[in-house]
Amino acid sequence: MDIKDLKIAVVGAGYGGAAAAKALSLHGADVTVYEQANQIREVGAGIGLRPSTMDLFRRLGIFDAIAAVSSPSDYFEILTADGNPIMKEAWPGIADFEVETKTHLIHRGDFIDALVGVLPEGMVRLGHRLESVTDLGDRSVLAFAGGHTVEADLVVGADGIKSVVRKQLFSDQEPVFAGEHAYRAVIPAENAHGMVVDDNLRMYVGRGTKVYLLPLRHRDALSFDVTALCADGSWTPDVTKDDLLATVQGFDERIVAIARDLDMGTANVRAVYDIDPVDTWHTDSVVLLGDSAHAMLHHQGQGANSAIMDAGALAVALLAEDSVKEALVAYQATRKPVTDELQRISRQGWSEDEIDDVFPGQKPAAQQPAGQASR
Repeated sequence: MDIKDLKIAVVGAGYGGAAAAKALSLHGADVTVYEQANQIREVGAGIGLRPSTMDLFRRLGIFDAIAAVSSPSDYFEILTADGNPIMKEAWPGIADFEVETKTHLIHRGDFIDALVGVLPEGMVRLGHRLESVTDLGDRSVLAFAGGHTVEADLVVGADGIKSVVRKQLFSDQEPVFAGEHAYRAVIPAENAHGMVVDDNLRMYVGRGTKVYLLPLRHRDALSFDVTALCADGSWTPDVTKDDLLATVQGFDERIVAIARDLDMGTANVRAVYDIDPVDTWHTDSVVLLGDSAHAMLHHQGQGANSAIMDAGALAVALLAEDSVKEALVAYQATRKPVTDELQRISRQGWSEDEIDDVFPGQKPAAQQPAGQASR
């Protein structure tokens, strides 16, 4: 199919939306991205972009832009809370491509800035909050706050875990609480108590708590991420330094020192949610992508990577098939089995004993089999 004739509206300028816009516009489609925020900013900490993601960026011609604000990593390591090694493995996929391609560690803010920065000027329209999407079969109409409407041959719903597109056309199920809180911050390497020694991810595992240390040496910084079991499902829980220190009690003394020194005003604290698998991702003119389709827990580090790979697969399907309808069928057939499995294994984050310590006699929703989570 010649996608030069397609008018495509992407809802959401996050990782998946920006990547889809780049991939589709590269082949001549008329793409506009509608973002509800008045400025694009990404809070949180660091993430790892897997070799398959970096290879896709190479094919899109934007590898160098991402590499310039990231650090290549050889392996990840899992240790006990007090620092005894459990396992150490090379990142899978490094040798899968013509050119050796490593995982790249990057700050979320740098990542979205780099992605949006490679889009043509004027492609992203800020301050557009979607209120409704009307599916007319061969096209759809988007209505934004303030009365602005847009008609498109294809609407790409990349509007996140609280997706308006998903709720209106595909599933009205609410996000599922995982029974966890995540504390995330980026600190200068000089405040990391010697924990920034190379470019490799280390995860320390204690009872009910995981600490991820992701070096960002290109920034001379460390991404500090603590995930702890907690029964409070508030989206933005009210926590204190004492709460954080309690979660890392018994960990390596350097981790405790980082927590003790942390300025809580610089930390992003949130309850952790995902969604149950969505049965269908598309109509004939609307399709879901990234967290809108398959928001998952962060234990496998696959949320952003999956959104990027969705974007690449969508572009490939549109170029390969004879119609938008056929392309969307092919796209879902390619990506949904992969993301269903990633959602499933990402929910296997804690042992039964660890869960029972915090939730005696019950499981938090996301620890139950997909499709059986309580509300």
